[in-house]
This record gives sequence, structure tokens and C-alpha cells, in this order.
Amino acid sequence: MAGSHFSNIAPAKHAAAVTKSDATILPVFRALYVGTTGDVAVRLPSGASVTFKTVPVGILQVQGDQVLSTGTSAAE
Repeated sequence: MAGSHFSNIAPAKHAAAVTKSDATILPVFRALYVGTTGDVAVRLPSGASVTFKTVPVGILQVQGDQVLSTGTSAAE
């Protein structure tokens, strides 16, 4: 497609296991796989934190640099 450029809908090039932590800063991610339904607390690149309630199993499309232990009940 003429004039196309990088898009956030492009397939992932990397994947890594993430352990929830209130201290560990990660490279900015753009999605998380949620393996068990529950709440997911994330710190956004802006520094603001948000908790997504009752996230179902699947892909949560959100950019962040932390998956916070406090407020996260989802796993895997």
C-alpha cells in the first residue's frame, strides 16, 4: 500500500514472561497476554497507573512499562 508506515496493529516481534512487581520497570510493552481472568494494574508510559477490572483471558492491548503487583489479581 502506497504511503503505508509502521502501525500498532503489526504482529509482535518479541515476547517475554512478565512477573508483576511494584518495583521492576520493563521496556515499554504494547500488549499483555492474560491467562487467568482478573484485574490488571499497569503503569502507563506517561507514569499514570490504571487498573483494568475483570480482564478476560486473552490479549489486553495497552502500552505500559510495569505490571503492578498491587491491584493485579490476573495471572499468567
